[in-house]
Amino acid sequence: MDDATTSNATKYFEDHVPGAIYEFGSVLVEEREIIDFARRYDPQVFHVDPEAARKTSFGGLVASGWHTVALATRMIVDNELSRVASLGSPGIDELHWWKPVRPGDSLSVRITIIEARRSRSKPDRGVVKGLIEVFNQRAEVVTSWKGANFVLCRNPEAEFVIEGP
Repeated sequence: MDDATTSNATKYFEDHVPGAIYEFGSVLVEEREIIDFARRYDPQVFHVDPEAARKTSFGGLVASGWHTVALATRMIVDNELSRVASLGSPGIDELHWWKPVRPGDSLSVRITIIEARRSRSKPDRGVVKGLIEVFNQRAEVVTSWKGANFVLCRNPEAEFVIEGP
């Protein structure tokens, strides 16, 4: 379910309300992509060699956590980030890889807005913080993090206060 009433293409700071929840996805995780990503960026045996991975504590091939974050990021860019107001991110906190992601898993994303505050030093923008959770097809959280994004205001001259739930 997507509580958004404004398309991500035109969403501004004022459209991000604490407590809002956005859900979207899915993407199928393919074995070839797991191996290709890991060979290039995270060549641990349980990411690159299906045969050797069976002998590890994972009991088979698993996606790199960084690959999982990249897949989720693509879904976030396609479904939630504003095309007109997103200014990038100052970083993330509390990144967790809760469960292994395996070939054939189907991932989806839920973002819960936890804070939206106007910048005091740059009043044309605000900071939106959210809890990002990535789920597999069994509705298990496989990855989560808290992220922040700088977002332009629709009307930077207006006094603006966001009230949460």
